[in-house]
Amino acid sequence: MAKTSGVVEVSTLHRTEVFVSHRNARLTVHGRRLLVQRVCSGRPVAHVAAEMGVSRPTAHKWVRRWRTEGEAGLADRSSRPRTTPHRTASQTEARVCELRQSRKLGPARIGPILGLPASTVHRILTRHSLNRLAWLDRPTGQPVRRYERARPGEMVHVDIKKLGNIPDGGGWRTVGRESGDRNRQATTSRRKRCKPVIGYSYIHSAVDDHSRLAYSEVLTDERKETAAGFWRRAQAFFAAHGITVERVLTDNGSCYKSRLFTRTLTAAGIAHKRIRPYRPQTNGKVERFNRTLLDEWAYLRPYTSNTERTEALTDFLHTYNHHRCHTALDGNPPINRVNNAAGQYT
Repeated sequence: MAKTSGVVEVSTLHRTEVFVSHRNARLTVHGRRLLVQRVCSGRPVAHVAAEMGVSRPTAHKWVRRWRTEGEAGLADRSSRPRTTPHRTASQTEARVCELRQSRKLGPARIGPILGLPASTVHRILTRHSLNRLAWLDRPTGQPVRRYERARPGEMVHVDIKKLGNIPDGGGWRTVGRESGDRNRQATTSRRKRCKPVIGYSYIHSAVDDHSRLAYSEVLTDERKETAAGFWRRAQAFFAAHGITVERVLTDNGSCYKSRLFTRTLTAAGIAHKRIRPYRPQTNGKVERFNRTLLDEWAYLRPYTSNTERTEALTDFLHTYNHHRCHTALDGNPPINRVNNAAGQYT
């Protein structure tokens, strides 16, 4: 993880090698230290080795390492060889990576093209962190560059999700086609080509980049006045949690490109940033929140009315912010990353 100008880059390209002792290991770091202490007390190496259940060469090895490197010499080392004479040539590896990134081919397809076994291709892709397409940006084929702001409020992601309304009594997915059509006709008097028009709900959401603290509202449209009003309430929500918003990142929707929305942010001393066209990955944190919103709220269970679904949003947001564990936050809820959260410090 690298920190640059307030941005913490979370890279998937370089992973720290973790050493785990196997279950039959005779010596751990503590055991090696104990072995060295007994030898330094004047006891024969052969006697200490027999007591510890290891061979004399092994005991001499750890004593030698301790005398040469000190305490650091007792730690585990990688078993990777210093040189690999028969490793695939770097030019071939570069060609494998090129085919993976440009044509999104797998080992079974790349192997015959270059005359390599699929297993060798897979090892090369793993070595270069290209073995999973999910780690690549689909349009460019480049490894995904993940980032995270260094403190709450430095960047807030804002977006809108459009959902179809639910007629009173339930839609066709809940009660079947026939009953669902009757409920639609009874719920609204609006018609288009003799068919009832239920309309849509627009879920406006704001997610803090660092803490993932989220705020959402179900509104009737996505006009500039609605978006500006939502942001004023979202800003009050973040302020109540001790978060001062510095930047807001949105897509290029018409409501966000309006002068009213920009003036609303400027009046509060907030910088407005917009993503590049057709690059929703830049606004990925709120896009991922929208997906969670659908799975764990909108489509969690059958609702019998739009009002019932809207009322359930409050409980979902409380669970999301205070209780739901996030893998990006080491299994903690967003509220744990908020500075001076209400009731956290007494």
